[in-house]
This record gives sequence, C-alpha cells and structure tokens, in this order.
Amino acid sequence: MSDLNHCLNYLKKHHVLTLCSGSGDTLWAANCFYVLDETGIAFWLMTEETTRHGELMRLNARVAGTVTTPASTVMKIQGIQYAGEIFRPEGEREKQALACYQQHFPIARAMKAPLWEIRLDELKMTDNTLGFGKKIHWSRTS
Repeated sequence: MSDLNHCLNYLKKHHVLTLCSGSGDTLWAANCFYVLDETGIAFWLMTEETTRHGELMRLNARVAGTVTTPASTVMKIQGIQYAGEIFRPEGEREKQALACYQQHFPIARAMKAPLWEIRLDELKMTDNTLGFGKKIHWSRTS
C-alpha cells in the first residue's frame, strides 16, 4: 500500500478535524466535521465566515491541522498532521462537494454556513500500530 493510500484509508474512517488558521500574530484552532475527497485529496467542511477561524481564513488561506484517534496506550497512537490551502469551491465542484457533504451529514441540508475546501498539500501520519514512532509522509509536490 502506498503512503498516500495509507493516509487516505485512515482519513476515510474519521469525520472531525482540527483546523488551525492564522494571520500575523493571531492564531486560532477549531474542530470541524469533514468529508474526504479522495480523488482531489481534499477535505470539505462547512463553517461560517464570521467565526474567528473563518475571519482568519479569509485573511490567509494557508491552514494546518490534525485528525487523530484517542489512544489508550502509546503503541496505539495514530494521527495525521496536514497543511493546505482553504477556499470556497465554485460551480460544479461546489455542487459535488455540497452533495457529498450533505449525504454524510444530512443535518447540513438545514445549515446556511458556506462550504469550504482544503486542498491538501502535505500529510504526515504517525502510526505506532506499525511500530513505535512510525512516520508516513506525503506531499502533493513529490
């Protein structure tokens, strides 16, 4: 299995990410429900532009964050750190993303929050189930 596929298989099993945004000296983190777009290697999420993280995302599209699993022992630690660019998809891409998001989270049909896409540029997975300290790296540029 490739490093990317290992990371994607993990991300498919989860639905909450931590999103870190910032501009200048101001940083903020938020938890968001996500759907993974395996083909585009991206996250889709819904959040208001008026939140603290939403305001920071509008000022600086570079974001980072994590997806992790609570572990009872060190040898079961698994998690992903990511970096990418966040934006509002448009046209057919927005329709595809919204349909997928609403399928996974039907309550989203009643939400008025805008849909966002994080185009993932880098993934780093720690997977101690493969051995203590095992790191798996993927980059869009490599």
